[in-house]
Amino acid sequence: MTQPKPQAILVVDDDDALRKLLIDYLSGHGLSVSGVGTATEAVKAVASNAYSLVLLDLSLPDGDGIDLARKWRAEQQISIICLTGRLEEADRVMGLELGADDYITKPFSLREVLARIRAVTRRAGSAPADAQAAALPPNSSVQVPVTRGKHPRAYRFALWALNLNTRRLTSPEGKPVSLTNAEFNLLAVFLGTPGRIISREQLLERTRAFDDIYDRAIDVQILRLRRKLEADAKNPKLLCTERGVGYFLNAEVEALWE
Repeated sequence: MTQPKPQAILVVDDDDALRKLLIDYLSGHGLSVSGVGTATEAVKAVASNAYSLVLLDLSLPDGDGIDLARKWRAEQQISIICLTGRLEEADRVMGLELGADDYITKPFSLREVLARIRAVTRRAGSAPADAQAAALPPNSSVQVPVTRGKHPRAYRFALWALNLNTRRLTSPEGKPVSLTNAEFNLLAVFLGTPGRIISREQLLERTRAFDDIYDRAIDVQILRLRRKLEADAKNPKLLCTERGVGYFLNAEVEALWE
């Protein structure tokens, strides 16, 4: 297989103005960027060029972006960031389950897009080629199978354990640690996507715990969770920050199934 050129990016979006805006902005920051507006053009472009990453709109006029993501994940090593509308939650979940490295909700800022591309590119630089490992940071050995329609009953991580049925968190010393609903929801999201950087907006959407509250509330909940998980909440080793992008869980995770 032809190895992708570093930072070679394909923008797949049928909005001509938005596609041109992304191409111009990303090109101005040293990236090699091209774009297409249909699924048919995207298939041809990926087949004939060595791209390292695709910005993929999930709603295309002649095809389903989910089908494209599934095809590329099965056939080759390529990073995928999905572009979705705010109301397309099912598509976002499906995209992540298929192995997409991240998703960005429209409308978005160009700076956020650039930051997410850089974060995904860093992680993919030394990760294995399989779909699950491609979403993890370098040197991670996390193995959490994604099985649609099934959910683990518990997670183990860094000698901690979280039982999803009883909502019980157990410390490495075997002691129960109480969690608020918000803290439990946040931790469950991180454990379900270990190593993946999750933005404040994504955490708000996926936990449904902070309706009508500004996004800095997430920072407060993260701090409270760190105080329960970390030896030093000011220098976290488990719940880490990717500055300007979001948070990620830096731990090997074992999913325990029914």
